[in-house]
Amino acid sequence: MTASDLISFARGAPSLDIIDVEGLKAAADAALTQDPGGALGYGTAIGYPPLRKLLAEQHGVAEEQVLVTNGSMQADAFLFDQLVTAGQPVVVERPTYDRTLLGLRERQADVRPVSLQTDGIDVEELAGLLEDGLRPTFAHIIPNFQNPAGYTLSLAKRKRLLELAEQYDFVIFEDDPYVKIRFAGQPLPTMLELDEGRGRVVYASSFSKTVAPGVRVGYIVGPAELVAKVRVRATNTYISPNMLAQAIVYRFCVDGGVDRSVATVNAALAERVETLCSALTKHLPEARFTAPEGGYFMWVELPDGVDVDVLLPAAEARGVTFVKGTDFLLDGGRSTLRLAYSGVRVDQIEEGVARLADAVRSLEG
Repeated sequence: MTASDLISFARGAPSLDIIDVEGLKAAADAALTQDPGGALGYGTAIGYPPLRKLLAEQHGVAEEQVLVTNGSMQADAFLFDQLVTAGQPVVVERPTYDRTLLGLRERQADVRPVSLQTDGIDVEELAGLLEDGLRPTFAHIIPNFQNPAGYTLSLAKRKRLLELAEQYDFVIFEDDPYVKIRFAGQPLPTMLELDEGRGRVVYASSFSKTVAPGVRVGYIVGPAELVAKVRVRATNTYISPNMLAQAIVYRFCVDGGVDRSVATVNAALAERVETLCSALTKHLPEARFTAPEGGYFMWVELPDGVDVDVLLPAAEARGVTFVKGTDFLLDGGRSTLRLAYSGVRVDQIEEGVARLADAVRSLEG
């Protein structure tokens, strides 16, 4: 079997057929025609100024509260460098993004996972820990279509988290790269919006999921004092981020390309989720899952006897791959996995799930 035969549910990225290549070509031409100096010069660590201004307007904050970075993962890294103190507790969702765990553990944070439910982090479990004396520096939350689970934090829980942050004096790090990728249900206000300028929330997002992964453009929004400190760190790291990519993203936004791109991506992913749910119900009826309302990922729980360490090579031998749920947890999750549906075509999904089911049956045998 060749690599081209492999059906991959592993990568959280849109397939090329739903990326607006022509629109990005036009945006690149406009950026280089209208502002070649800004697009091709070094610039400063704040990012491309017109894009920074646009983002500040969209979030209703001062420009000094925004910094544009090389993707949201770099925004996360800068914020972790600023906020994490070795040995001090940090709350995360259980499960959470594997790179979040890696980044926090590399900085020697005392990582405290809190259970994730289908409507978001278990706020009452967190409240109990806080009542018992836990004093986290911050809580890292992926509120919309969480990676890896695909779950969305309810409005009630968003408000409760803000209450707890105020009561126990910690920051909420709202990591929100998937916010625009909604194809069902109703949009919810961000915790940044609900905080109403009290400074309890630091927000990060990205254009990698709405424009294209290769642009590597993300940003943070937070208190001006914190953003100024991050700006110093960014300056010392790279002088300035990728100004050309940010100029292209800016033109793509103001010329309407990003809205068209989001509509295309959301329509495609809605179809893929429907197909994936049907395929799982047909081929793996014992699997437990919740259909996401947006984003790129679905969390699947298999019967307890299935060990994903054994399942993964069996699946890859049959031409399908996924990411083990254990990658997103400090412990447990031996029978869980993450399926990313964003990078597979609709015509590949049922065949991929059938191959996965065959791998599961081989372990039962």
